[in-house]
Amino acid sequence: MTNLSRFLILGCSAMALAACGAEEIASPGTGGNVVINNPPAPAPTPSPTATPAPTITPAAGCPTISDPQGLTDEGTISNSNGDEWRVCATPQRFNASSTLRQIDGLLYRLPGQVNVGTDGGPAPDASDGLSDTNVELTIEPGVIIYAAGSSFLNVTRGNTIDANGTADRPIIFTSRDNIVGLNNENSSGQWGGVVLSGRAPVTDCFEPAATPGTVDCERQVEGAAAPSFFGGATPDDSSGSMSYVQIRYSGFVLSGDNELQSLTTGGTGSGTQLSHIQSVNSSDDGVEFFGGIVNISNLIVAGAEDDSLDTDTGVKANMQFVIAAQRAGIGDTIIEADSSNGLEEQTPRQNTTISNFTFIQRRAADQVVRIRGGADYGLYNGVIFDASGSTPCIRIDDEETIRAANAGLDDVGTVRFNSVALDCTTNFRNGSNGGATAAQAEAIFDAGAGNTKDYTHTITGGYLNGASEDGYTPIFDPTALSSFFVTTTFIGAVTASDDWTQGWTCDSSAVAFGNNTGLCTEIPVL
Repeated sequence: MTNLSRFLILGCSAMALAACGAEEIASPGTGGNVVINNPPAPAPTPSPTATPAPTITPAAGCPTISDPQGLTDEGTISNSNGDEWRVCATPQRFNASSTLRQIDGLLYRLPGQVNVGTDGGPAPDASDGLSDTNVELTIEPGVIIYAAGSSFLNVTRGNTIDANGTADRPIIFTSRDNIVGLNNENSSGQWGGVVLSGRAPVTDCFEPAATPGTVDCERQVEGAAAPSFFGGATPDDSSGSMSYVQIRYSGFVLSGDNELQSLTTGGTGSGTQLSHIQSVNSSDDGVEFFGGIVNISNLIVAGAEDDSLDTDTGVKANMQFVIAAQRAGIGDTIIEADSSNGLEEQTPRQNTTISNFTFIQRRAADQVVRIRGGADYGLYNGVIFDASGSTPCIRIDDEETIRAANAGLDDVGTVRFNSVALDCTTNFRNGSNGGATAAQAEAIFDAGAGNTKDYTHTITGGYLNGASEDGYTPIFDPTALSSFFVTTTFIGAVTASDDWTQGWTCDSSAVAFGNNTGLCTEIPVL
C-alpha cells in the first residue's frame, strides 16, 4: 500500500501543477513577484525496437539413423534474418538403409561425394564378383539438404533412394550460400548435384573394347573423384523414386570441364520413378540423362546456363509436362540431343519423346532445339517461344539423324513433330555434317500433323497456358506411343484447370509460380 500511496500523492502533485495552466508560475515574495520558468517537458524516451524473434531456431541435436557411422553434429548455421539451424553432416557412404527425418530447425549437409551404398557392379547378382549392398536412403517430406563445392549425392548401382516430398512439403537440395543468404538471381554452380547410377544399357563405353548395350559397357560419372560407374544390361533396373523435389544452384566444376547437373541419371532403368522435379540455376545442363530408360513427368528446368534438357548415350526417354525457361541472356539450347562423336551407330540408339512442353528461349543463341548424333526424337503437343527475337527454333545435324527407319540399326527414322507450335522469328536453320538444311528441316516439320509455324503464343504469367494453347487443335494423343503418357486436350505444359506447379515450387527470374515456397534465393519455413 505504501508504494501505491506514494504514486497517488506524486500524481496528484503533478496534476496540481498542471492546473496552473500557464507555462510560467508567479510566486509571492519580498521585492515583488519571482518568475519561475518551467523547463520544457522532456521528450518521451523512445520505446526500444523489439528484435524480431527468429522464425527458425535450431533443433536440439541430430537424430539417430540406422547407419552405424551416424550423423555428425556440426553445431549451427544462421543467416542475416536471424534464422538458425542445427547442422547434421551425413556419412560419406551410407552402408545401411537410413532415413533422414524432417525435424524443425535442422539441416543435413553432404560432406563431399556421398554414396548411397557400395556399387554392386553392372549385374544384379554376384556374377560380376560384386554383391549388392541393397541400401535405401529415405528422405522425408520437408527435409532440406545442402552442400558446397565438389560435394554431391550419388545413388550407386544396386541401391536406391526414396526422396518423395509432397505438394506442400517439398524436399530441397541446395547450396550453403543459399542457406546463409548470399545468393542472388544469377547464383549458380555452388555444389555438385544429385546422381542416380543404374544398370540399364548405355553406349559410349568406358572400355573401348566393350560391346555397347551389354553388361560389359559401363560409363563413369563425370568428374567423380572416386571412380563411380553406371551401366549394365538390366532395362527394368530401379534406382528408387524422387518426387516433389527442388534442386538449386548446382553444377560445380568437379574436375577439368566436368560438371554435374541438378539431376544426372546414368543407366537408370524403367523401375526408377521420377516426377515433380524442379532444377534451378544449374551452371551446366538443367538435367542430363545418360543412357538407360527414363520416364519423368512434371519437370521444370529454370535458368540453366548450358542446355536445359540434355540426352545422351542411347537413352530411351519419355517426358510429359515439361517447362524449360532460361534467364535473360543466359543459357545455350533448350534441347541438346546426343553428340556427334563418331559413335553414332552404337546401339541402343537414343529415342526421346516429349509431350506437353513449354520452352522459353531468352538468350540469343544458335538454336532452341538441336537434334544430332543419329538420335531419334519426337516432340508433341508443345510450344517453342523465342523471346530473344533472333534464335532459330529447330536445327537437325548429321545424316544419321534424318535417314529412314531401320530396325537393324535400332533407328525409328527422322525427327517427329506433331501438334507443335513455333513462335520464333526464324523457325529453322541449316544443320551440319549432312544433316537437314533449313528447308529440309521445315519439310520434316510440315510432315507432322497439326504443326504451326506462324504461332503467337498466349502464355501468361511466364508459364501458364492461355486461350490459344488450351484451345489448340488438333492434339496428338501420346498414349499411342507409350502407356507412360496420358491423354490431354491442350498443348503446352500447364493449364489453369490443373496447375501442377502449385505448392512445391520456388520463384526465380527465369520463371515464377506465385510464391509457393517463396523465392528460390530464400529458405522456406515449411
